[in-house]
Order: sequence, then C-alpha cells, then structure tokens
Amino acid sequence: MSLFLLAALAATATPSPDARLRAIIAPVSAERLRADVAALVGFGTRHTLSSQTDPKRGIGAALNWGAGEFAHYSAACGGCLVIARPSTMVQGERVPQPTRLTDVIAIQRGTERPNDVVIITGHIDSRVTDPMNATADAPGANDDGSGSAAVLETTRVLSKHKFPGTIVYALLSGEEQGLYGGKLLADYAKAQGWNIIANLNNDIIGNSCGSDGVCDSTHVRVFSEGPRWQGREELSEAQRSLGGENDSPSRNISRYLDGLADRLNIGLDVRQIWRNDRFGRGGDHTEFLNAGYPAVRLSVAVENYNQQHQDVRTKKGVVYGDTIGVMDFPYLAKIVKLNTAALAAIASAPPPPEPMVEGAVSKDTTVRWRAVGSAGYRITWRRTDAATWGSYRTVSFRTVCKQVSSMNAPADGTLQKTESFEFPCETVLPHIRVDDWVFGVSSVSAAGFESPVASAVPGGAFKPYVAPPAK
Repeated sequence: MSLFLLAALAATATPSPDARLRAIIAPVSAERLRADVAALVGFGTRHTLSSQTDPKRGIGAALNWGAGEFAHYSAACGGCLVIARPSTMVQGERVPQPTRLTDVIAIQRGTERPNDVVIITGHIDSRVTDPMNATADAPGANDDGSGSAAVLETTRVLSKHKFPGTIVYALLSGEEQGLYGGKLLADYAKAQGWNIIANLNNDIIGNSCGSDGVCDSTHVRVFSEGPRWQGREELSEAQRSLGGENDSPSRNISRYLDGLADRLNIGLDVRQIWRNDRFGRGGDHTEFLNAGYPAVRLSVAVENYNQQHQDVRTKKGVVYGDTIGVMDFPYLAKIVKLNTAALAAIASAPPPPEPMVEGAVSKDTTVRWRAVGSAGYRITWRRTDAATWGSYRTVSFRTVCKQVSSMNAPADGTLQKTESFEFPCETVLPHIRVDDWVFGVSSVSAAGFESPVASAVPGGAFKPYVAPPAK
C-alpha cells in the first residue's frame, strides 16, 4: 500500500496531524501561566546559592513546589509521569563553595519508542544585579519564571495524552551561575542512554515590549547553531567539501518550528536567529549542544533589559527588576502553544533517519538511509543558498527499503539463518545534480506525523557525532 493511500485511509478515520495538534494545544491557559509565575515569584529568591532547606523561601522551596506540581499532574493521569531529581556537587567562579545542585524532571514514557526523547527545559533559578547576591529578593518572573511556567503548563496539557515517544519536562537549576543545570541534565540523559531528538530550551519568553517602547507580540525568536559544535574538528574537512555550514540538527529544528507555527495559525511566527544564542550570551541549551544533542533556545522577540538581572528599584522614574507586572501572558500562552505542539508532534513521529547522498559527476542524485521504523519518508531538497526546504518527494517504506537476511556460520560448522532487521533505503532523483542542492530526509508515521529533517551532510545526523574507527 502506498504512503499516499495510507494517508488517505488515515484521513478518513482520524483528523489530520495538524488538526490533532490544534486540539491538543487548545487548553493552554494564560491564567494558569500567570498563576505559576506568581507562585515562583512568591519564593522571594530562587538563587542557586539560596537556602535549600527553608520551606517557604529559596531554591529548595521552589524545587519542592515544582516537584509537587509534577506529582499533581501525574496523579491526574494515573501515574503517567516518573519524577526524578538529578543531582550533583558543583563549584566554580560563581559557586565559590561546593554546593549541591538539583534539577527536577518529569518523564512521560513513550508507548512505542521510550528511548526516543524530546525535552523541554526552563531554568527555575533567579538573580539580581550582583550574581553572587543570594539573599535579596529576585522575583525572576520573566527570567526564567516564564520558561519554568512553560514547562509546567506543557506537562499539565500533554500528560493527558499518550505518545509513541518519550517527553521529558525539566526545571533546571544553576543557569545564572554557569549553565550547571543544563550540563547536569545532559549528563543524566547520556547516562540513561536516551536518543534525544530535540531540546527546546525556553528562557525569557514572557514579555512583548522592550525598555525602548518597541513591542512585538507576534514573533518568537528561535536561536540555533549552524555547523554542529560537538565533533567540529573531525567534521571540518568533510564539511569544507560537502557542506553542512547551515544544516546542523539544531538548525533543522528551527526550520521545523517555523513551519509548525505557520501551519497551526496560533498568531505567532518564528523568527529564526542563525546563531547559538543572543550576542555574547548563553543558555542551558548550549550544554546539550556540547554533548552532541540537538537543541534550540526560544526567547521573546524584544527583550526588556531593565527587567533582566536587576535589583528591584525605581531610579529617575525608570522601574527596574524582573517583576510579574511587565509580563504579557497572552503572548506567553502563544509561545507555550508552539512548544506544546512541537513536543507532541516530535513525540508522535519516528526519529529522523541518517541520510547520505551520492551523485558526483552524474546527472542524478541518489539518497540513501537506514530505516527507523517509519511508515514512510519525505525526501526534501533546497538550493544551497535557500533558507528553507522547498521541493520534496514522499515515499512509502515498502517502495524504497529492502530487508537484508544473512547466513552466519557458527564455529561448529552448522548454518543458522538470522534476520538483521536492517533496511537499506534508497531513492534516485533523476536530473537533479548533487552539486546545486542540499538534501535531507524526514520520517513520517502511519498517522502522518513528520519528524524534523535530517540533512545529508557531514554532521547532519541527530545523534551525537562519533568519529569512525581509525584505519
């Protein structure tokens, strides 16, 4: 049965993937987001070096509250969430004494592919002007109460559904002191052996007006690295010849979010920012990138610097401090809807394949990849100077992938037939010359959910880069 017929049959029985996503994200509530941010502000300070034992004030109380919210949502879905507290000791320039650092996460395990993981993160810690001041009130409403509220609201909404892949909701500590919470979770993911498809890091997503009066409530910035950072030395020579400067997995997640926002009509457009983060600044997603995991940062279209990393005060008529009063919760709700849709879509799709292309000195291009348990695939290509994917061809698994069987001869001389379940997939694009295009492949589920595109370039695979064995 062709993929087109399969999709047509699915369409007669169930709503389209985008229609299902619109229904899933509909309950996202600006009022709930406001309540969560207000609760976080109520802890006075959430500085990483503040009290871990005070029941009402400090980072410990905030983390306990976040864990309690996860537990509440888990109880409502019949125990569908596994709550964990990855922890480690840290010390550094902004952590002068060895300090216990803890993240709080909730794991919603997939029903079919529990090892394929998409993660949403926001950092729960806050600060004032002096990054070492752990006692002053540091409301942290927008930075990053907004991202933490996004984590909790996506948990509330998505825990009511089941998905083939796993979703991890994470409240991170230590961002303001050195991205410690991001590194802690990236290390934890590696120890668990997770196949991370994407990390969506939300940091400062709750205001729509800047200190200069410029306002924009219709865009969200998505920051993504170009060439992948992890493995860059080994990949550089191949990328010089074969490309890959604009095709890291993170860059393709950015394109994925852009297309999703356009299709869902939530009143929000993605402004792709083609650098890892804001100019000279950083966020927790960088630690995922350092570990080889695809990650992007979502942030507001216009930042208000008077509300970031500031003591709460009024000076010459200007109000400083990261307080809840300057936030735009309907705008925040739109960004949370985009996150919620992306988490649901990626968790519903098979993982991206690892394609390669051939076609040197040829009028045709051949695209090859190994099957990833997908009903079909979409081969896509664009001109080398184009920003987004353009042309595509959708193919079914059965038409392009073949099963390989092998006969192994054990030491005793008997023959035993084994199935490798390794499916080489191949399609030829006639009269499309490899020199002039960038190619990629995405996976499509039987229900029509599509993964992000993996580019057929050095470093385009979504898994961490592993150098081939020395010859």
